[in-house]
Amino acid sequence: MTTTDERELLPTASAARTRAAVRELARPHRRTIAGGFLALTGATAVGLLTAPVLGHVVDLVAKGRPASALTTPVSWLAVIAVVQGLATAYGLGLVARAGEGMLATLRERFVERALRLPLERVELAGSGDLTSRVTNDVSEVTTAVRDAVPALARSLLAIGLTLVALAFLDWRFLLVALLAVPIQAHTVRWYVRRAVPLYAAQRVAVGAQQQELLGSVGGAATVRAFRLEDEHTGRVAARSLAAVDLVLRGARLVTRFYSRLNLAEFVGLSAVLATGFLLVRGGAVSIGTASAAALYFHNLFAPINIALGLADDAQSATAGLARLVGVADAAPPRSEEAASGRTGPGRGPVEVRGVRYSYRTGHPVLHDIDLDITEQERVALVGASGAGKTTLAKLIAGIHRPDAGTARTGGEVGLVTQEVHVFAGPLADDLRLARPDAADDELRAALARVGALDWALALPQGLDTVVGESGHRLTAAQAQQLALARLVLADPPVVVLDEATAEAGSAGARELESAASAAIEGRTALVVAHRLTQAATADRIVVLDGGRVVETGTHDELVGTGGRYAALWRAWSDGHRS
Repeated sequence: MTTTDERELLPTASAARTRAAVRELARPHRRTIAGGFLALTGATAVGLLTAPVLGHVVDLVAKGRPASALTTPVSWLAVIAVVQGLATAYGLGLVARAGEGMLATLRERFVERALRLPLERVELAGSGDLTSRVTNDVSEVTTAVRDAVPALARSLLAIGLTLVALAFLDWRFLLVALLAVPIQAHTVRWYVRRAVPLYAAQRVAVGAQQQELLGSVGGAATVRAFRLEDEHTGRVAARSLAAVDLVLRGARLVTRFYSRLNLAEFVGLSAVLATGFLLVRGGAVSIGTASAAALYFHNLFAPINIALGLADDAQSATAGLARLVGVADAAPPRSEEAASGRTGPGRGPVEVRGVRYSYRTGHPVLHDIDLDITEQERVALVGASGAGKTTLAKLIAGIHRPDAGTARTGGEVGLVTQEVHVFAGPLADDLRLARPDAADDELRAALARVGALDWALALPQGLDTVVGESGHRLTAAQAQQLALARLVLADPPVVVLDEATAEAGSAGARELESAASAAIEGRTALVVAHRLTQAATADRIVVLDGGRVVETGTHDELVGTGGRYAALWRAWSDGHRS
């Protein structure tokens, strides 16, 4: 096994590659995005008319005009509010439509590429790494697209147009307002330099934490058996503390970030108020104009803080997006998938030559394995735990690539393991995953072949019954029969069963073994036998020990030689007679 510290995490895309991925996602929606930003620009420009109108009100009051003189400017304020609201809603709707389209494409590409990742690559990284990307990183990017991007767009537009409006009132107002910019720019540079590596480290720490949790929970029985509870609890605690420490560092960084922004606001507003006082005293501008300038700068507080504050969300989302793009880029092109674990047809349906494999360098699991399985031959693979049975099965199925040697098959390989997933939805849809165009009669025939038709038809809605999470829960044996029925529908010429009957228990073992035998009938099959009764009925038995083939022959031949298989058979027989 590979420990957490030795794991080779899935790749993270570079900044340039991440930007290129965003451009690719945005390209089909560029017209919608452009329309949305134009509408938001118009809404922001209309909204900026509020300050000069209020300034005009101040001048009217200062000149002692009657209350009736305020009717027109107040009416304009109402019109401005309505027009700005409508334009903002329309623009945000367009931006949201484009954002949701980009998110949908991102999710589809990520899932499609993640499913094509070589299993050995996922195992090397640890499932926690991929899980954290599927959950935390996708959530961060989704939040950024739905909330941060529209808010950032509106804030940047408000900042830019407000500065133009300040210059329109008097260029000196713009000049003093810009005194805050150096402080803000320095604050952002200071923050980004620290935030980028910090958020990247947080993602890695969360992935390591989830991997430690998954490993401990998934192996709970083994942990208890060897009394390793304290050790595993300590390891989980250490991973959690590392993740919490990084989160607290991030919180402290954000607090310092906003305190520096507050300083910039104080400097800028003070300068604008002082300038307005001097200009009014000198007769250069009216009190209303100075009031409008102060309102403009004060109204900059919110968009500037939002824009700069979104640097926090942007850094977090960018780190998550880079990890998602890294997974997408790590998946092999479709043209290479067919050759990922099998190098084409050999002399027979299965041909293994000189195969060696190691999960860790210097710790070989398989040593120079040679194995031929002829067409429609059923070969049972037996041996003690740790002998290398599952590893050899995965090599033949194309999940792992050998370190040396070749593993060839004469056709597509179907793999069924003891870990079976029942997808949420109607039972018929679950079966059609193997063959989408299968008719109802074909579904029933596949279920009948593996002895599952009776219980399937007895479900509340028959094949239309919703199974899986939030649906009808199938027993372990029923779920395995469902997997075998999918195998029948997929109809591969070569089948690998990796302890596919192990979850049946003693009560349903015979029934499930019969189902497995029916599913592989007429196919070339390699069966990793959990129960030696499966091996006894095979055409040939291959015995592994320490990653090497030590015996091969029929059941009767191997029992007669009195070797390792004979010892295993005696132990099995004695255990099931007692």
